[in-house]
Amino acid sequence: MKKIISYAFMALCLLYTNKNISQVTEKDSLTIVDVHLEEVIVAAFRASDDTPVTYSEITREELRPFNIGQDIPTLLKYTPGVITHSDSGNGIGYSAMHIRGSDETRINVTINGIPLNDAESLNSYWVDLPDLSSSINNIQIQRGVGTSTNGAGAFGGSINILTDVHSNEPISEYSTSFGSYGTRKNTFNFSTGLLNDKIEFSGRLSKIESDGYVDRASSNLRSYFLQAIYETDETVLKFLNMAGHEITYQSWFGIDGATLENDRTYNPAGLYTDDEGNIHFYDNQEDNYKQDHYQFHWNQRLNNNWVSNLSLHYTYGRGYYEEYLEDQHMEDYGLAHHHEDEDEDEDEDEEEEELTDLIRRKWLDNDFYGTVFNFINTTNKYELILGGSWNNYYGKHFGEVIWARHAGESEIRHKYYDLYGDKTELNLYSKLDYHLNEKISLFADLQLRSINYEASLPGEFATHDGHVHGNLGDIPLEAIDKKYRFFNPKLGIYYKMNSRNEFYFSYARANREPSRTDFSNGNPNHEELDDFELGYKSKTNNSQSKANLYFMNYTNQLVLTGQIDDVGNRIKTNSGKSYRLGVEIEDTRSLGNKLTLYTNITGSINKNKNFYYVYDGELQNFGDTDLSFSPNLIGVISFNYELVDNLDLGLNTKYISDQYMSNINSSMSKLDSFTIVDFNVFYQFSIPDLIDNISVSLLVNNLFNKLYVNHGYHYTYDDTLTNPNQAVTYEGVGYYPQATRNYLLGITFKF
Repeated sequence: MKKIISYAFMALCLLYTNKNISQVTEKDSLTIVDVHLEEVIVAAFRASDDTPVTYSEITREELRPFNIGQDIPTLLKYTPGVITHSDSGNGIGYSAMHIRGSDETRINVTINGIPLNDAESLNSYWVDLPDLSSSINNIQIQRGVGTSTNGAGAFGGSINILTDVHSNEPISEYSTSFGSYGTRKNTFNFSTGLLNDKIEFSGRLSKIESDGYVDRASSNLRSYFLQAIYETDETVLKFLNMAGHEITYQSWFGIDGATLENDRTYNPAGLYTDDEGNIHFYDNQEDNYKQDHYQFHWNQRLNNNWVSNLSLHYTYGRGYYEEYLEDQHMEDYGLAHHHEDEDEDEDEDEEEEELTDLIRRKWLDNDFYGTVFNFINTTNKYELILGGSWNNYYGKHFGEVIWARHAGESEIRHKYYDLYGDKTELNLYSKLDYHLNEKISLFADLQLRSINYEASLPGEFATHDGHVHGNLGDIPLEAIDKKYRFFNPKLGIYYKMNSRNEFYFSYARANREPSRTDFSNGNPNHEELDDFELGYKSKTNNSQSKANLYFMNYTNQLVLTGQIDDVGNRIKTNSGKSYRLGVEIEDTRSLGNKLTLYTNITGSINKNKNFYYVYDGELQNFGDTDLSFSPNLIGVISFNYELVDNLDLGLNTKYISDQYMSNINSSMSKLDSFTIVDFNVFYQFSIPDLIDNISVSLLVNNLFNKLYVNHGYHYTYDDTLTNPNQAVTYEGVGYYPQATRNYLLGITFKF
């Protein structure tokens, strides 16, 4: 903690020095760009209208008709190039998303400029902040490398979230919703409005419960959001505290093809057999995790040109997942055998004692803190941003045996492993958006990123699932001691041909370190990406269109193998050379006064070059194969019809083409294409002098009751027992079925 105090003190001194200088500096005649200080929090990480970056934005108002219980990935499923899935099948609980075929560990997420991705896994666990969508002002999704940001590099895209800005007037709002699979959501929002035109307090309390579409895939989610703002013309101080507590029954095991056909909601998690041979499911096979976030933001107008932002943040996470396991080797858990004075001749009894049923908890207890800062100089000619961040993560990883059928002399809560992770990151960048003339602007973004990562790993005990992970010849690691130094330049040009047509071109370089899971399952190299984007925008009185062509060229891309380890983590391996080439088209237009049509389509080619894989005991070249979990076509068509004033009907159709779950493109690993249609109704009205606004939302998801699977896993294993001279590779798959037709109905009262 001493480090963060030192960095904060230096930043404060720098702010004070700049403020004093500004008092004796003459005003720049080029300036006069009024920037709302609250929005400066994320300005340094976001793309503006003339930034040569491919992006989409979703506002709070656009989320309102759909925000009645499901997680953020599900709410964003209609945006270009996005695929979402959830363990429970109904978009509540553990949910994730892919952008341009890149999984959630490769999507950079920030909240008010503060990294959300876990520093070690590089994943964003949306379930840890339930109902965050009810405290969001807007979301910007950048596809590709995007602009400089904090945390791990964006190898598929980035999501920048701006939470609630201040409200001028006092507000109280109550929302409730219910629906299929026992889903219930209750949310209360409030704001005092600006007191004395300077101070506002606001907050939210939420609770979401659902049984899930999959058997026992239940969710019990609680969260809150508190915010205090002090604002003047020159200064904005913002403090916010948000926290979540999730308890979800595990449902990441998946099911095989036969079970999918006959019992698609079956969940094998927690299964065990009693002494009489009866099958049961352990009732506490749960993930139980709490996370507290604290953010402090200080925005200061230094003079008429310069604006500064200093942010301090701290996140405390702790929790475990608990599971019942049968027939585990006692020595793997350090469990003591029975006393040695037992009858040594009873070999069978001794052999039985080597295996035991047990209940284990795998714990994670971590602290993440740091500072983010930037200085923004805005004139009519250019915008210059100088900024950076320093973040430190320390996590404890340990496991407890809380019960064992044969524990010998071991104590309750016997700790069978005790590991750690320590990661420090320093990021410095400068961005310049220079307006050469009224038509042409130039963009440059230079980032230096330094990472020091130390950790202890379980070595050969990492997986225990019998599957082959990592690269050929990999030796399971017992420790990580890595230092990375990355230089990430970005250059672009933006051309406004006229009031209707605009073009842009950009090149961006990105580097990214492997995650803890990558190290646990192999000995990976860091990844490199060159991203080329060519875009076009068109705007008329009744339409707005965007199109862009992208080429993402990877070196040592850590691609998903299709496999998962024994705790559900996705296994990745370096693939050498690979690329993603695609076109994205997005169009919104009015068809008369009442009907709006929105479409987006992403067509892509996603390839490994000369992909090598061990099959039938030999390292084989499978040639140029499709990247796993990367469909060639994703399309959305949405109609919105205003039936009468304030009553909107929506019909949303999404198509996803075939995709492979493996990079060897095995026919067994193929997920079939599917089309899903959702229907929604949104109506709002008021009761004068009593209720300012009442809104009613109805969602009918999967209107035509499609039986579909949008995610799963594929694994291989070698049989050397049948014929020791020739290994034979066998394959297996697991599927995550998604919900059939289901409903959600919500109502919100705003006072």
